[in-house]
Amino acid sequence: MDMRINSSLTTPLTGTQVARRITADRDNTPGVGFGTAFKNALQEVSGAQNQASALQREVQLDNPSVSIEETMVAMQKAQIGFQATLNVRNRMVQAYTDIMNMQV
Repeated sequence: MDMRINSSLTTPLTGTQVARRITADRDNTPGVGFGTAFKNALQEVSGAQNQASALQREVQLDNPSVSIEETMVAMQKAQIGFQATLNVRNRMVQAYTDIMNMQV
């Protein structure tokens, strides 16, 4: 999963600037919305977990072509991805709760 942030900004954006930027990004990349991006991220995290599990299994079966170092790195990547996913989920639930508690 690529976690780099490509931005040429040096100052924080205001709410209006954020909305304009999101709209501009949406216009430049048709068909790729938040749902698609989130789904792809979840699939990448799931793939990393599956790869780590497969490597663990191979190490336990004493496969000489799989190193313990490679397995440990894959496990850490999977754990970091999972924790990031949990944080995103918690933020989304909190935002939903905040919106639902707003008075109209």
